[in-house]
Amino acid sequence: MATALKNLSDYDPSKIPSAENWSFGIVVAEWNEEITSALCEGAVSTLVANGAKRENIKIHAVPGSFELPLGARWLADHSDADAVICLGCVIQGETRHFEFICNSVAQGLIDLSISCSKPFIFGVLTTDNIDQARERSGGKHGNKGDEAAITAIKMLALKKRLV
Repeated sequence: MATALKNLSDYDPSKIPSAENWSFGIVVAEWNEEITSALCEGAVSTLVANGAKRENIKIHAVPGSFELPLGARWLADHSDADAVICLGCVIQGETRHFEFICNSVAQGLIDLSISCSKPFIFGVLTTDNIDQARERSGGKHGNKGDEAAITAIKMLALKKRLV
């Protein structure tokens, strides 16, 4: 379904396991702070709405999206986080910088997930303009922070079922 026709953050709460017994780390980029702070608020409120205790959610900032993988690794190494949610916003500009940042962050987070056997969730908006970012950080297309939180919970539930 086309993005223009759907709120991407809609989900059935009855299909989301309780997050009560898990700890979460959130690493949020300061670059495009208007957007990333809204993503973080969405992630935290969704985690809490699904049973996570506020004291079990640790939030740390990094300068930009490129720094998310290293910040996430440090958070994972020095906390009891069961999953790490990484939130950022990269907006297409006139140069190829956008591609390098987006590809590097995505690859970095998947490498961390595999090497650490822990969910490192890609909650990074990769939009053409600020309006698209606003629409996906609490606007008409929902909040990618909400989606990242749900993904973290579902991945931890999968691990629990398999281990």
